[in-house]
Amino acid sequence: MLNRPDKSIRERLEKLESHLNNENPLLLDVVSRFKKLDTVAYKMGLLDTSESYATSIPWWPLISVLGTFSAGKSSFINNFLGDKLQMTGNQAVDDKFTVITYSNAEENRVLPGIALNSDPRFPFFQMSDEIDKVASGEGRRIDAYLQMKTSHSDKLSGKIIIDSPGFDADEQRNAILRLTDHIVDLSDLVLVLFDARHPEPGAMQDTLDHLVGNTINRSDSEKFLYILNQIDTAAQEDNPEAVVAAWQRALAAKGLTAGRFYSIYNQDVAVPIENEAVRQRFEAKCEQDKAAIFERIHQVEVERAYRIVGALQTIAGDIEKEVVPVVKEAMGKWLRMVVLMDAIVLGLFFLVLTLLHGFIDSWALFQYDFTNANIMSWIKLGGTIFAFGFVHFSIRALAAKRIASKIVTKVAVEKSMAGKDRQAITLAGNVRNAFLKNTQPLRSILRPVPAGWSMRTKRTLLHVSSDACEFIQSMNDRFTKPSGKNPVSETLTTCNLAQPDTLTSMNADNGL
Repeated sequence: MLNRPDKSIRERLEKLESHLNNENPLLLDVVSRFKKLDTVAYKMGLLDTSESYATSIPWWPLISVLGTFSAGKSSFINNFLGDKLQMTGNQAVDDKFTVITYSNAEENRVLPGIALNSDPRFPFFQMSDEIDKVASGEGRRIDAYLQMKTSHSDKLSGKIIIDSPGFDADEQRNAILRLTDHIVDLSDLVLVLFDARHPEPGAMQDTLDHLVGNTINRSDSEKFLYILNQIDTAAQEDNPEAVVAAWQRALAAKGLTAGRFYSIYNQDVAVPIENEAVRQRFEAKCEQDKAAIFERIHQVEVERAYRIVGALQTIAGDIEKEVVPVVKEAMGKWLRMVVLMDAIVLGLFFLVLTLLHGFIDSWALFQYDFTNANIMSWIKLGGTIFAFGFVHFSIRALAAKRIASKIVTKVAVEKSMAGKDRQAITLAGNVRNAFLKNTQPLRSILRPVPAGWSMRTKRTLLHVSSDACEFIQSMNDRFTKPSGKNPVSETLTTCNLAQPDTLTSMNADNGL
């Protein structure tokens, strides 16, 4: 297998580089470092040539809006954009995932799901395959699950918003949950909305389990904001704070015990609040929480740049510190298992010959006479070598298969214990395939070094890691100046290990 990407991956990376060349030259340099990691992964068997680390993460800042039906997701998005893009109502008005992107055109457009499924720049590329895994044949109905809408709102420029269907859907529930998990993994910010008009949070335990219980222990849990929407309906209660308290208790029961909980409402369609003091208190709290939420939305472009560079650093570190030790350990177990099983087979073979010797001259079968060009002796020798070779390589394959099945479980469990999400489990590549590459027939079982692993590979990973530190420093210099002076000339940290050609300076005219 050639250690270079196939044509489809090369084309996707070229399109990505073309976009970044205009949007953010710093991230253009990051793509080249991902390519170096790809080369390492191809040699080690961590990636197939139809894959790339650069295409496994989204490069566009992504905000997903989740919640139950009628939780006010669409109204919230319209309010943020200042554009009546999404249909709103008390009943379910949209049962699809809607990817909202910026367009210069004044007229908003609605595009079918295939526009997303076939475009590698968007987070639902080839999502029909994922839907088929949940419900066979449903992938052909991609337009029933996805759609794209465009908006000319400047607030959307540089980012993507995804409006999700409600979690109360029954007919497409499994596929919707799978798509939801997918976008949650890719998102930089996840807004989870609940409806304050339904004051019995205990009645929606399944939804709370999925929206809160399955996310609170993630390593990226800080990207989740939990929002109690349409809180204006509680203003008529004798004790409106009790409604908020009930939801907070319900979320706390699922593990959310601190921070990131907001209560808002849309003042344009709010229930009239006759008590002036109550109205002012509700409006002040709503404006405060909205300002905090909108500020987080505006920050996703910066956060995405840091996440991409962080992924680069994580992959480089995981290959050396996690993948290589796991593969080496598996290779050691494989060697011991093969040697042991070979010894057992040989022992049994000689035991059988010994037992048969009392009845026939079994040892004579392995007496060869090559002095007179005895063809039979050559045939017997060849047959003996073939038989032992067949048994040996069968043992190698059986032992490799058994150990490989345990590698996947081991890596997944360790990642889970470390609090990493599903995306992080596979971020460094297919560890199982990397191990199996070392068990191929042409590789000696006595070779202790994993395929593709060398001092040159180690230096490549070191350079990529140090480059990632340089990228982070450049972004820090763009956004922070602790000394009040020009930070570029003063920056000196432990990450400053890169070679002279590791980084081009960041163009101050280009935004993240």
